[in-house]
Amino acid sequence: MSGYYRWLGLPVEASGYAHSIDDGLLLIHAAMLAIFVLWGIFFAYLLIRYRRKDGVPAKRDSGHGGWGSLVPDFIVMAFEIGLIVLYAIPVWSRIKVDEPMGKVNTIDIVAQQFAWNVHYPGPDGKFGKTDPKLVSFTNPVGLDLKDPAAKDDIVLANEIHLPVGVPTLFNLSSLDVIHDFSIAPFRLKQDIVPGMMIPVWVTPTRIGTYELFCAQLCGFGHSLMHGRVIVESEKDYQAWLKSMAPAQAASQPANSANSF
Repeated sequence: MSGYYRWLGLPVEASGYAHSIDDGLLLIHAAMLAIFVLWGIFFAYLLIRYRRKDGVPAKRDSGHGGWGSLVPDFIVMAFEIGLIVLYAIPVWSRIKVDEPMGKVNTIDIVAQQFAWNVHYPGPDGKFGKTDPKLVSFTNPVGLDLKDPAAKDDIVLANEIHLPVGVPTLFNLSSLDVIHDFSIAPFRLKQDIVPGMMIPVWVTPTRIGTYELFCAQLCGFGHSLMHGRVIVESEKDYQAWLKSMAPAQAASQPANSANSF
């Protein structure tokens, strides 16, 4: 993936909130660098100012200390509180709390050892019903084919197609253990807990192909649990969606109650 990484080793910014995440990273690193340099200068001053001198015994200087010595700590504390109030809470709210407005593309992601099952509603925009009892090797999302809305649903493994500029809601769930849904260029990372449906959203802003991987150790095949995220124009996405539906309908397996 040429051009995948940029300066400081960070992946490209490919989502609407990636820039906000990177701003926080750079701010924290700059602050830590400043603290490191200032404390280094202060320590060097102390080493020189209070170095050992022949004939001068060590003694405590009662004229220093007290509340004045806590000034650096108060400055650092004020910075950290400001970082939380002015940056962390607003950005977290925008990413995790505020719901996207307007048209939203919805995709269900069902994680399992060691694959990502991707469920699209198809051209009709409606998800077919699913049932855990119907989960099988050939039907990993438990799609109920008796439901008319399921006829054009699309189920893929390890491949996600997204239209650029359109907010996408991922509904994350797991068939077995804890997994972690991670797409670095989106700055998106979310644990998936068995028994829970966890919503996360992102607005892709850059056309290209990116890597999806599991960032939580989930078993012996953990390193193999990755996939592709393809961000394309709205026109190309709709064309892909329509081209996939007939093939999916022709290959849909019969309902089965045989679980993994």
